[in-house]
Amino acid sequence: MSGLQFYSYDGVGKYNEEHFHYAQAVRVGDTIQCSGQGGWIPETGEWIMEINAQIDQAFKNVETALKTAGGKGWEQVFRINSYHVPICDESAEAMLRNMRKWMPNHKPLWTCIGVPRLGDDRMRVEVEVQAYDPPSESAA
Repeated sequence: MSGLQFYSYDGVGKYNEEHFHYAQAVRVGDTIQCSGQGGWIPETGEWIMEINAQIDQAFKNVETALKTAGGKGWEQVFRINSYHVPICDESAEAMLRNMRKWMPNHKPLWTCIGVPRLGDDRMRVEVEVQAYDPPSESAA
């Protein structure tokens, strides 16, 4: 697609791009949109099964996807959609803990949805974001 730039980080990102035909992030104008990130280790593809650790890893993977697309990371995120199997207080608390850790200076929009299944049986969470990344003043 003309004008769009797609990005995938090394390891799982490149593997998914090749085998499942999707990218981890795309730049659309001044925004970066990320595919849903789960609790996998990017370098090895190993899954983290415990829900708190899986959410922690999903947040790290979002950071990696944003930076791979040239962004600064969570500080630019203005919208989060999270999908949970199952939706429960423990996963909501883990999301809040990570939101406070990764975005201490702002509060993004957040939609939190419980779903019956995600793209892989091992997934308990999927986190997708949108970030605002305007051109730097030095580039102007």
